[in-house]
Amino acid sequence: MNFIRSVKDEMKQVTWPSGKQLRKDVIVVIETTLIFAALFYLMDSGIQALLRLILN
Repeated sequence: MNFIRSVKDEMKQVTWPSGKQLRKDVIVVIETTLIFAALFYLMDSGIQALLRLILN
């Protein structure tokens, strides 16, 4: 029971982000994910093309 009380007390001290801040953070995460996906795609395509030139 002490653990549950401790968790409850800690949760009261947590500061939760506002809806506006949460939306901004989600957009940043989505943009970053898309940028990295595009970079990995370009790098993979480039490496594949290079290997095709070398092996053929």
